[in-house]
Amino acid sequence: MSAWRHVAAGAALALVAGMGTAAAAPTPPVPGLEDSPAEVAAAGPQDLAAIAAGGARPVSGTAPSAGPKFAKSGSVWRVIAPEVVLRNTVTDADGDTSTETFQVYTAKADGTPGTEVDLDGAGSNNVLVSPYVASGATAKVTVPYGILKPGVLYKFRTSAYDGSLYETTWSPWADFRIEPYVKFPAAQTSSTINTTAQENIEVTRTDPGPALPTFNADGTVKREATQERTCGKQDGEGRKLCIELSPPTAESKARAEQRTKALREATAAKARKAGKSSAEAAEVAADAPLADLVSWCSDEPVGADYMNRTDACLKSIGSARLLFVDPEEATIGHAVFDFEQRIKAYPNKAAGGTNFAEFDQQIRIMPVSIDAALDGVTLKWNTQSTCESCNTSVIRWADDFDNAAGDSAYWDADDWNAYTDGRWGTRATTWNGTGKEIIDLGWSVTASVDASATASDTADFGTSGIPEVQEFAPRCDDFVGGSLPGCVLPFFKPTYTVDTNKYPAAGGYYWYMQQVMPDHAGSKRWDSLLHYLGPDTPLTTSTGAKWTKANSRNVICGSGSAWSIHPSDASVGSVDCDEYAMASTHESGGYPQGVNLVTSGTKCAQLFTDKMGDGSANFGLLADTRAVTNGPSGTERCGRAAIDSVQNEEAFKDYPAPSWRLLDGDGFFVTLPGYEHCTSTATTCTWKKIG
Repeated sequence: MSAWRHVAAGAALALVAGMGTAAAAPTPPVPGLEDSPAEVAAAGPQDLAAIAAGGARPVSGTAPSAGPKFAKSGSVWRVIAPEVVLRNTVTDADGDTSTETFQVYTAKADGTPGTEVDLDGAGSNNVLVSPYVASGATAKVTVPYGILKPGVLYKFRTSAYDGSLYETTWSPWADFRIEPYVKFPAAQTSSTINTTAQENIEVTRTDPGPALPTFNADGTVKREATQERTCGKQDGEGRKLCIELSPPTAESKARAEQRTKALREATAAKARKAGKSSAEAAEVAADAPLADLVSWCSDEPVGADYMNRTDACLKSIGSARLLFVDPEEATIGHAVFDFEQRIKAYPNKAAGGTNFAEFDQQIRIMPVSIDAALDGVTLKWNTQSTCESCNTSVIRWADDFDNAAGDSAYWDADDWNAYTDGRWGTRATTWNGTGKEIIDLGWSVTASVDASATASDTADFGTSGIPEVQEFAPRCDDFVGGSLPGCVLPFFKPTYTVDTNKYPAAGGYYWYMQQVMPDHAGSKRWDSLLHYLGPDTPLTTSTGAKWTKANSRNVICGSGSAWSIHPSDASVGSVDCDEYAMASTHESGGYPQGVNLVTSGTKCAQLFTDKMGDGSANFGLLADTRAVTNGPSGTERCGRAAIDSVQNEEAFKDYPAPSWRLLDGDGFFVTLPGYEHCTSTATTCTWKKIG
């Protein structure tokens, strides 16, 4: 019997005392050959001779394992690559080196062995044999690609041979399954996922002015108000006007809800009176207040500030109490107003309607009470900016129904309505500069009353943010190719949603990399941004040319990056090298000044897609272990994977960098909706259809 089989039984010797001759003992069991007496007989003399010489049989370990990663999911070894590594320890009492034979079966539904798998591809022997290892060491074999299928439950066992003696029993069975990091179907032909849809975020103001407190991100007070009241100069009679600002209260929040309801009812009534049907009137009323520069702002609750890439909705300003006092500080009369502000940036000509970059600002002032003793109240909105290349318009004042409301915000003390008599002041700013400019803004309100010819006071409404944050500071530029100059609010970090219905392979790969990369680049779960490699990058190549994404990609997937296609099932189709983080970001492994810089794509996690073998039509993302035998460590700073060519090319084809006016270093997130129900790579993440 040939030595590779390693499963033949030896016949033990019994030395008959005083006779000097050997008698054959009963033949022990033969692993895998119990029904082959001929093979047992053929093996007998070799084992007899070894035992006669005083040898001991080698013994397999009792805990065979499968990998990579050699980690269990329950009682099953989870293997991350189709080139499965099987291993087990082996000991020999004589200290001889030994080999181990590895035998694999499919598992039946009840967990018992099913059909033996032909591991060596010869069609008759079926097993693989390890090299010789020292006693106590681990023997292992690697099953070639294509023999074992992802998703199938297998069982394996081992039997040892020390060159003279065969182990006469098998090791215990061990179960394993090739499990991908993610599992997904073929690309869907249609999808309802909106890849560029954005959600407004809530923002904490860093500089609301000295009369209002500042808050930490968790809502606790960071700095108490430092100025409770301001007062202007006395008029000719010794009287003066003072202003007290206060943050939003439960009462002001309730007023806002009542005001919105009343205004929409009044708008609908006006529309019906103008001849519109009830349905048409309801549609018009839904847009009320009609003068609002940021249409979605009125539906946000008072007490916080909100924004997106182009709009800011400031609803934390609160209220102002105007006090008209005599020389002894006794109150002659008072008035209360609620305030809100808006900012709208126009990212291109189509949005703004001019050939210039433009952003608009707006204040909303709503009367709450006005004493008759004041006769009337005028509020002047003051705007300041640091812009070096801007032109500003005069402020246009309108009422709640967007009708012109004169040259100022004015209320007659005897003629006003608390719910439908607001004033909207709008100022347009155009930018005609070159390059890019971040424009800090500042606001205040100056109040005067008809009861005095000269008494006035100014309240500070703060700025667009402290220099380190600048949360509401517009940025205008003329860098974006194919677009006229435009403006955005760069503090807002947009989110690109990969269509994981149409591009499940690419989406699953990106999800895996977001989980395992040390910086979790692009993941909202870890609040970790990707940063765009923009047209204004100062980074250059060794020849002085501007650094582009092609330069970054060349490091990871280029001709000199040592990338080659891993074998896969024909149903996978054509594949490309897909890198994460993307070459268009600072987080790319090829970006020279990035935290993830590597010297070569060989330093990245190596992955590929393949067909599942469990009878489904699914595919999976697996480890490419040709160069790194244990697969990704989970600490790599980049990834490269063999991904379906179409998905690789189109997963980011709608990425709206120009319309978002992304410049160099701008942050953004990438979300992967078909996979974000999964939170760990310890088990397979299975794709879910969205919509």
